[in-house]
Order: sequence, then C-alpha cells, then structure tokens
Amino acid sequence: MDHHSGPSGDPSGPATSSTSPTSPTSPASSARPTSPSTSSTSATSSTRHGPPAPASHAEAADGHEPAPGGELGAYGVPVASDPVTRLSLDALVEAAADAPGGALSRLMTAARSARRPAATTGVAAPYAARVAAMDALLASAAPADWSARIVEGWTLQQLIAHLAATDGLVADAIGAPVAGPAVASPEVLARTADMIAFAAGQAPERTRADWRLQAEAICAHAASMDPATVIAPGGIGFPVSDHLLARMLETWIHTDDTAAVLGRPLPLPLDGHIHPTADFCARLVPWTMLLSGMQGGDRAIRLTLTGPGGGAWHVPLDVARPAVPDDGSPVQAAITCEAMAFCFLLGGRGAPAEFPAQVEGDAGLVRDVLHAAPALSGP
Repeated sequence: MDHHSGPSGDPSGPATSSTSPTSPTSPASSARPTSPSTSSTSATSSTRHGPPAPASHAEAADGHEPAPGGELGAYGVPVASDPVTRLSLDALVEAAADAPGGALSRLMTAARSARRPAATTGVAAPYAARVAAMDALLASAAPADWSARIVEGWTLQQLIAHLAATDGLVADAIGAPVAGPAVASPEVLARTADMIAFAAGQAPERTRADWRLQAEAICAHAASMDPATVIAPGGIGFPVSDHLLARMLETWIHTDDTAAVLGRPLPLPLDGHIHPTADFCARLVPWTMLLSGMQGGDRAIRLTLTGPGGGAWHVPLDVARPAVPDDGSPVQAAITCEAMAFCFLLGGRGAPAEFPAQVEGDAGLVRDVLHAAPALSGP
C-alpha cells in the first residue's frame, strides 16, 4: 500500500496514483490464525505477547547449547527481551513445530539469525517492527520460496524489491541512504520497475540485505527528526510520522501476503503499533472520499474500531478538518468494525461491499465511505 496523501489536514492534498487498488488475494493459510485474512476484511483478535515457553532441559531440543548468559525458549530459540523480536521468533517456532523433514533445523537456524528491529521506540517503531517480522519470514525462506508468486505477479524477491522501492522514496526524502540505483522517478511503479531490474540476477539474500539496511537507515534518520517535519516524496508534503505509518501498513500487508503463500504463522503487531496505524487510517478517510470523487461536505462519521489497537474517532469528511478522538460531536453515520480489518480494507485487501461492520445512521454515506476506503491503496 502506497499512501501519498495529507491525512493530517495538510491543504496540499493527496497525490493521486495511477495505480488501481490492489485486488483481494487468495484466502490466507490456516497456519496463520492470528493474522487478518487477505480474502476478506474480517480478522481475529487473538494474539500472543508472551515469550516462547522455556525449554524443559538445560540443552535445547535440537542439541544446541545456550549462549553464555542466554536463555533458551521453545526448540532452543534464544528468548529475546525485545517484544517485537520475540513475536517474530514465535512465528518461526510455531512453523517449526509442524514442519516436515529437515525444515525444523532450517527454521531454527533462521530464528537464531533473525535480527533485532532497527528501532523500537518513537515514530519509527511500528514500521521497524513490521520490518523485523518480514525479515523473520525471509530468514526462514527456502531457496524455492524466493521464486514463489506472492502478489501482483511478483515473486518473493521482486516483492522485496518493491518494498525497497517504496521505502526508498521516503529514504530519499529524508536524506537516508537509498538502496539500489539513484531515484530517477518519484512514481511508485516506475521506481519498482527500476528496483526489480536492479535485483534481477542478484542472490535473494542480497535483495533482502539491501531492503533491510535501507529500512534501518530510514529508522535511524527518522529517530532524530521532529515527527511533524514535512517531507515530500513525489512532491507532496505531509509529516514524516505519517509516511512511516504508511510504510508500516504496506509492510504489514505484504508480510501477511507472504505468510499466506509460504504457509507461515504471523504474530500480530503489538497493540501499541496497531493503534497509531488505525489512527492514520481514520485520518485518511476524507482523502479517500475526495480521491473517489465523493463530496463529504460538512458531514461527519463516528468510526469505532474494536479489538487490539482500536479506539473511536470523530471523522469529518472535509479534508480541511482532521479526524480527532471521538468527542461526542454530532455525526450523520456511525461505523463499528474491527481495527485490523479496517486497516487492511484501506490497504486494498477485501471487498468493501462485503466488509463486516455495524452501521447506524445514513446507510448511503456509510456505503460511500467503505467503497472509497481502498482509493489510496497501491500494489
């Protein structure tokens, strides 16, 4: 999902993309019970925030000794104190538990080599966490997995090149090192084509490393910036904090796409990372209406998002009036739905006509809001 908009009420407005909304993908694998389904916008609210269960023996289940001073969790995976790394390792542990043949050894090697997220505090934290989750999936990929078609006809390696391309536009805007060739075009698909061409013939691990190092550079640079600093990838300015949330959302969605195809479990983001992303999506609603040619006028909706990371917002449908936490102000309609499902709807996953929501008030207005929701999504 590639957002080029001004959700904070920036009168500069959104930059329209020439790409159409991403179509819903095939049903998610049953191996991912904690992740939103990409075939519909419903999502479960279950998640696991605890560390892997401790090993019952001093020696790991696969015969590896713990590192000096380290603690081993299930199947001998080191227990990480960082919750994001812990969730990523949990995903690999769950996959390994049912893995056939030699996959257990390969997955455990990958788990031990999984890197910590580049940043776990500040405005970059949600994005850094999803980068860590995707990196954990990539660490477990078999050679054949890199040629699997994930989404948009892209192989896994090409999908990572696409993420590096869209991330690279933000990196270029904040002065961070950019992966691949110099940015020749600010348009997402053009930059993606350049990055896919650059990655052609490379070992997949090189593409992974280029993407990951660029993400780390973005996080490091953003950590020293005022979150309200306006940057303008593609020529349209809005706060760097919102650009990072857009990057979190697209990385989350494509990690989910990848987990579905590869049959890996995927832990949910932390609640504290889902909430700012949900807030970002709530603030995008008037922009999606505008881009879809629908006039919000002086109307407003109440958006109540349930489950992990949820909340309630008063959302004016005029882009000049930003959404705020619900204060009881009058609205013409109210929508209650699951927070992660709503984020994925704006990310182009699911059919608006079938979106599960409780509705009050003007049903026609709600229909317009939901049908417009994916307007800013891209590949």
